[in-house]
Amino acid sequence: MHVHVGDEATAEEAEAIASAVATHLGVEVSVFVGDDEKPAAAAEPQYPLSDDRGPTDREQSLREEIDDILDGGPQKYKARLPEQGKLFVRDRLDLWFGDAEDSRIKFEDGKFAAFDEWHPNSPEVDEADDGNRLPGDGLLTGAARFDGRDVHFMANDFTVKAGSMARLGVEKFLRMQQRALKTGKPVLYLMDSSGGRIDQQTGFFANREGIGKYYYNHSMLSGRVPQICVLYGPCIAGAAYTPVFADFTIMVEGMSAMAIASPRMVKMVTGEEIDMADLGGPEVHARHSGSADLVARDEEHARQLVSTLLTYLPDQAGQTPPRSKPRPPKHDPAGIDSIVPAEPNRPYDVLELLERIADANSIFELKPDYGSEIVTAFVRIDGRPTGVVANQPTARSGAIFPDAAEKAAEFIWTCDAYEIPLLYLCDTPGFMAGSAVEKDAILEKGKKMIYATSSATVPKQTVIVRKAYGAGIYAMGGPAYDPESVIGLPSGEIAIMGPEAAINAVYARKLESIDDPEERAQMEAELRAAYREDIDIHRMASEVVIDEIVPPSDLRRELVERFDFYRSIEKSIPDKKHGTVL
Repeated sequence: MHVHVGDEATAEEAEAIASAVATHLGVEVSVFVGDDEKPAAAAEPQYPLSDDRGPTDREQSLREEIDDILDGGPQKYKARLPEQGKLFVRDRLDLWFGDAEDSRIKFEDGKFAAFDEWHPNSPEVDEADDGNRLPGDGLLTGAARFDGRDVHFMANDFTVKAGSMARLGVEKFLRMQQRALKTGKPVLYLMDSSGGRIDQQTGFFANREGIGKYYYNHSMLSGRVPQICVLYGPCIAGAAYTPVFADFTIMVEGMSAMAIASPRMVKMVTGEEIDMADLGGPEVHARHSGSADLVARDEEHARQLVSTLLTYLPDQAGQTPPRSKPRPPKHDPAGIDSIVPAEPNRPYDVLELLERIADANSIFELKPDYGSEIVTAFVRIDGRPTGVVANQPTARSGAIFPDAAEKAAEFIWTCDAYEIPLLYLCDTPGFMAGSAVEKDAILEKGKKMIYATSSATVPKQTVIVRKAYGAGIYAMGGPAYDPESVIGLPSGEIAIMGPEAAINAVYARKLESIDDPEERAQMEAELRAAYREDIDIHRMASEVVIDEIVPPSDLRRELVERFDFYRSIEKSIPDKKHGTVL
């Protein structure tokens, strides 16, 4: 809109006129002074337009109801939280999502769930009963910005009937999961639940759209988007399945537990007397069951762990994991050769080797106390997230036990689901033998590790660091398992079994027939030397069993180039519904 004013109007007057008319009429305005061809001032309408209208008492009443809901369950339960060392759920959400632009709650769904059952403003409630407060039905769900990433979240309110699950809370949980399937965004489960609300189970336990649907949806989300669970209290029965269905589970020291039944129920059913920590605390699940990936010191540490974890993961399957700015390794790769001993049975810490391969301060180990003879960790190599499966010679000589095989299989499977390349660092005498491991299903769990390695279609690089004996070379991404490269260090050996075992298996009778101890020792040494020459990495390279022998100082550079070159490979598996191993 053009407005013309007299010659005597000043520039300030023209600006004032432009602003006033634009705001009043809601259109763009240009003001011309006298016969000037160019406008002296221009303005756009300033929205929202001011008027004399504002919120009514009805809105104020709604805000008061919302504030009451945000206050959580009965005050007596809120007062106990500090004694238990944990935050009120709303304070917990502030810790997670209260950091300005990068972290904030975008919106919440279902605040008014169960409102008519407890709130004094509801026509169905005659009198407020603080002991029966059910804000949100004890479950919070919504969407948030978390360190620059959009996520879905759910969080139990432990002040509402110990975070137990009932009909409307279940409905909110299911909706959140189903929306995550549509959006393809990660899901955070902040769990603090005593399980199903037994006295109100009608209508949610066995229904088609009841609590059982949680685990159906977990299964559908598995491998579709990252599911990360943090436990803040004793999660019992049905509540304990969400953590084990999640891709990653973090327990909080001195606070978390999960078990199929409470200690009271265990005593009733089995007669065993046990406390919650010994039944299902962090020590149990981080060291013995393998159900916990990490244990946090406190609530703030738990958030830090999840924040770091997400930097290695894409939002959904099919996306490339986020790449960071490349950084040199923490220690000089020139020291690699001095770390790896020449003797195949002498231990060393594979994490020291990894610190000379991976970008500085990028090693993020999962399940460090479970199956510790295999290290499973996310790292960055030249800024690219990479999953590492490495034998650990300081633990059980790097032999693969059932728990380590299962841990590795699950890690490989997860990396493959989220397009994270795999690096195998092989230094193992193979799968452990003996009656104990047979009873613990070494064949079954070893099979799962081999299957996961076989089925993974992400880029794979395998390094023969030192010994690669028996079926260990199969599980650790050997030549037959479609890696993009198998490269060796000069300390490498590949064989059915190690020299000592091989000589004992083949030449035991011949050696026993030699009476002179010195002559027998000399014969053993000669046989051992001949055997090691036959399995030496140079023989393997000469016969093109492996692709290349690399000077240890060049290993980091070699892996950077190989992962970069093979970053966009296409692999496929046979057309089938799915395998039958996992």
